Amino acid sequence: MTDPYAGLPFPRTDLALKALHHAHDIEAPAIFNHSLRTYLYGRFLGERQGLQPGHDYDDELLFLGCLLHDAGLSREGDGDQTFDLDGADLAARFLTGQGMAADRVEVVWDAIALHLHYDLATRKRPEIALVTAGAGYDLGPDPAHPLPPGYADHIHAALPRLHAAAVLYDTIVDQALAKPHKAPPFSMPGELLRQKTGAPWPTWQQLMTDPSGWHDYDGYPPTT
Repeated sequence: MTDPYAGLPFPRTDLALKALHHAHDIEAPAIFNHSLRTYLYGRFLGERQGLQPGHDYDDELLFLGCLLHDAGLSREGDGDQTFDLDGADLAARFLTGQGMAADRVEVVWDAIALHLHYDLATRKRPEIALVTAGAGYDLGPDPAHPLPPGYADHIHAALPRLHAAAVLYDTIVDQALAKPHKAPPFSMPGELLRQKTGAPWPTWQQLMTDPSGWHDYDGYPPTT
C-alpha cells in the first residue's frame, strides 16, 4: 500500500501507525491534518532549539501527543469536560488498550491536557512543550522562526489546511452550545462560546457571592 505521507518524517512504529489510523477514523479531516502538521511544526521548532528526535526527546511520544491532541473534538472524545481533558482521557484509554506503559501514557496525557496552556506546557519536557508549540505555529506562524522556503508548501500539499482554524472554532463552539459546562468562564472554550453568543461572563464578585455562601462581600467596602 502506498504511504500517503512518504517524504514526511513521521514515526512508523507499530503503535504510531495504529494511532494514526485511529485518529484518521475518529477526527474530521481538517482536525486530523492539523494534528499531523502540529507534529511537523513542533519538530521544526525543536530543531531550532537544538533538539534532535531520538536524542533529546522521544519522537514517538511527541508524535502521539500531537496526533491525538484534539481527539476531544471527535464524537468519541466529546465527554463532559473541556475538550483538552476529554482528549487526554480518550488518548490515554486508547494507548493503554494498546499495551503502552503507564509512564509513557502519562507523558502523552500531560501533553494533550496542557496544550491550551502555553506558559505551563512550554516549561515541561520537549514531548509536552513541542505539542503546544507546534499546534500554535500551525494556527499562527511565529515570525521569529520563519520556515525554510517551500517547507509550508510541501506540508500543505500532503496535508491540506481544509479551513483548519474555522473548523476548530466551529467544533469547539458546537460542543459548548450542546454542553455549556464544557466551556467554563475564563477558559479558552468559554471565550470562544462568549464570542459566538455574546453572553457576558460573570464578574469575580458574582462568582464569589452567588454560589459560595461564605458572604465574603457582606459589609465589605465597595471598590472605587
